[in-house]
Amino acid sequence: MLSRKTKYGIKALTYLARLDNNDPVSISTIADAEHIPHKFLEAILLELRKNSILGSRKGKGGGYYLMQSPATVRMSAVHRILEGPIAMLPCVSLNFYEKCDDCIDEETCAVNRLMTQVRDNTLEILENQTLKDLIK
Repeated sequence: MLSRKTKYGIKALTYLARLDNNDPVSISTIADAEHIPHKFLEAILLELRKNSILGSRKGKGGGYYLMQSPATVRMSAVHRILEGPIAMLPCVSLNFYEKCDDCIDEETCAVNRLMTQVRDNTLEILENQTLKDLIK
C-alpha cells in the first residue's frame, strides 16, 4: 500500500503544479487546501527540498515552490524519495537489491519471477507519468 507520506507528497506537488506561477506557497496554504496535517506536510516538503524537487524561501512571502517543470518530475523519482524502493521485495529491486535469506535460487523462485513482473509493470507506469500528467 502507498503510505500517507507519499500520498500527501503527491497531493502537495500537484497543488503546486496547478498554480499559474512559481511563487512560493506557505505550508499552511498547502495543508489547508489539501487537508494534510501541517507538521506532517512540513517533513514531507523538507524531504522533497533535500532531493531538489522543491525549493524554499524564508521570510515574508516565503514558502515552497517547484524547482523543476512539472513535465520533468517523474513519479518514479517522487516514489523513491518518499516511499523507498519500487520493488516489493529486495531481491527484485533495481536500486536496493538484497538477496533473500530463504531463497536458494532466484532464477527458479516463483515469488521472485512474480515480483519481478510486478516491479517492471509498476516501474513502467511510474517512469512514464510526470507531475504534469497528474494535474487537470
